[in-house]
Formats: sequence, structure tokens, C-alpha cells
Amino acid sequence: MNISDAAKHTGLPAKTIRYYEEIGLITPARDTNGYRIFTDRALHKLTFLARARALGFSISDCRALLALYEDQSRASADVKRIASEHLKAIEVKIADLGAMRDTLSDLVHACSGDERPDCPILKGIEHAQTTVRKA
Repeated sequence: MNISDAAKHTGLPAKTIRYYEEIGLITPARDTNGYRIFTDRALHKLTFLARARALGFSISDCRALLALYEDQSRASADVKRIASEHLKAIEVKIADLGAMRDTLSDLVHACSGDERPDCPILKGIEHAQTTVRKA
């Protein structure tokens, strides 16, 4: 299967597949003419990567998860650790988004939205004490 067929099969753009090859996540075989050949195993890896990325895992996490997936002697604790750390990061993002929503909602409700120049939204943004947490 060539790269365009692999892209259709996995739902990944060909550019992404080339990038995954460039950074060493996949290593498709090459035909005598130099074209990439995607085996069922390569397609399976690409699908795995697409799903992991859809869940928001970083490239680094995807690399680790793929290595663990292929390691039949892996400890599930290693997989759980990666997933748990990612879940914590998602929960932090959700909490931050909730706080952003609440603040913006308060500002929107405080604004009369009329012809006057006084705007609580702009004042709120100007004086906001925001804290961005690192996941």
C-alpha cells in the first residue's frame, strides 16, 4: 500500500505520515523505486498513533506508548503511569477552562452592551489576575 492509500486507510494526512517517518515513529519499507510501502503492521502503528494523538498524547508519550505496545514483556504499570499523567494534565486544563468560562461569564453579564463606552469586560481583562498552571 502506498502513502496515499495509507492516509485514506488511517485518516492521517500524508504529510503527518511523512513526519512520523522523519522522527522515527514508523519506518515503512521501500519499493525498488523508492516509494514507501505500508504493510498491515505499519498501518496498525499509524492507526495506533492517530488514536493516541486524538486522545491528546504528546509525540513523546506516543513514542513511549508505541514502544510499550510492541514490548510483550511490558509492565502495565508503565502504561498506566503515562496515561495517568496525561489524565492529570487534562483535568488541570478542564479546571483552567472552567475558571476562564466563569470569569468571562461574569464579565459578559456585568456588561450592559449598550452605546456607552464604559465596559466591564475591558476593565476585567485589564485588571485580571490570571494564573496559568503548567500541567
